[in-house]
Amino acid sequence: MGAFFIASCVESKTVVTVTVANPTAFNRDNEMVEVAMGEVANRLKLADTAQIVVLNADGQQVPYQITYDEKLIFQANVKADGVATYTVQAGTPEVFGVKACGKYYPERVDDVAWENDLVAFRTYGPALQATGEKAYGYDVWVKRATSDPVVEARYAMELNPATLAKIDSLKTIAPEASKALRAETSYHVDHGNGLDCYKVGPTLGGGTTALIASDTIIYPYCYKTQEILDNGPLRFTVKLVYNPLTVKGDAAVVETRVITLDAGSYMNKAVIAYSNLKEAISVATGIVLHEPDGQVVTDAKNGYITYVDPTDNVNNDNGKIFVGAAFPAYVKEAKSVLFSAKEKAERGGADGHVLAISDYEPGSDYTYYWGAAWSKAGIKDAAGWNKYVASYAQKVRNPLTVTIK
Repeated sequence: MGAFFIASCVESKTVVTVTVANPTAFNRDNEMVEVAMGEVANRLKLADTAQIVVLNADGQQVPYQITYDEKLIFQANVKADGVATYTVQAGTPEVFGVKACGKYYPERVDDVAWENDLVAFRTYGPALQATGEKAYGYDVWVKRATSDPVVEARYAMELNPATLAKIDSLKTIAPEASKALRAETSYHVDHGNGLDCYKVGPTLGGGTTALIASDTIIYPYCYKTQEILDNGPLRFTVKLVYNPLTVKGDAAVVETRVITLDAGSYMNKAVIAYSNLKEAISVATGIVLHEPDGQVVTDAKNGYITYVDPTDNVNNDNGKIFVGAAFPAYVKEAKSVLFSAKEKAERGGADGHVLAISDYEPGSDYTYYWGAAWSKAGIKDAAGWNKYVASYAQKVRNPLTVTIK
């Protein structure tokens, strides 16, 4: 009787109304919102095979995705201190383009690379670690002049067996032609839609997190296993599990990361957990510094850090890469830390890190956001990037309120 009573309280409807409220004094544009798909399906009394549409206030269809954890997600636009209303109902959705996606590349030493309509990223796998190459942190790939996916095509060009064979065959008889063909197919050269010009090496790269014991960073290496959980059209999610770390004499600490990139955002969400830790410990999110006196902003109170990276300047015209991280929870300390001469040599010539340091309690999740933009694309200067990341920190500290009825 109790189950019947609960079921009868859920009214069968033809339309579900989703109300999104903005608690901040600035507009929230193209921000992803989440609704429990099970609740929507229950209210609409949907059959298992039924399709839905999401409509804005003008009755226009909005792209949506149902995620691995059974959330209905779509991008909302809400005015400052305002409210926006969307409706969900049974119907045939329009075909919308893919704005967030990624892939595991065993043919390229186990890279996992992903992107959205604004920027792309990469992390490194066990095959790379087996070579002995030291690449610890996240890599940044910049994009411009297109909102379409480009990473898959770039990997296909760079790894094409016929092209690689031709490059190799020309090395001796025509070295300049070999070099030109390599440049023609390389994502280290901008062919009009972006390139890979960011240095990672044995550092925390573009926003990786690491534990700190006795003021020493315990660097993670490459992931051990990967599982892609969401793959577009609006959200990419990957779960990474790492090899055991030795922390304060305990050699069984295992890190798990769940990384999510949504369409329309320069920032990834990262949820980090460490198993088998016996006591609270400091945790730091770091961005590698490639200049000892570069443009850095550290704001622990407001929960963000930024850095203007000079890029590797292969062609001396690669612009600047803006890198940053934002934190929904309290940040204990934010600062730049430069390497000693010895550590600089060990870290591939990098100059240090900008770090945001917090406390990690065993059994908890550490959540933060990290990402990048490019001066030759949507955000042109450091002031624009600092404003974006500061605003992003306020957004994650004051999330949109979503209700359905």
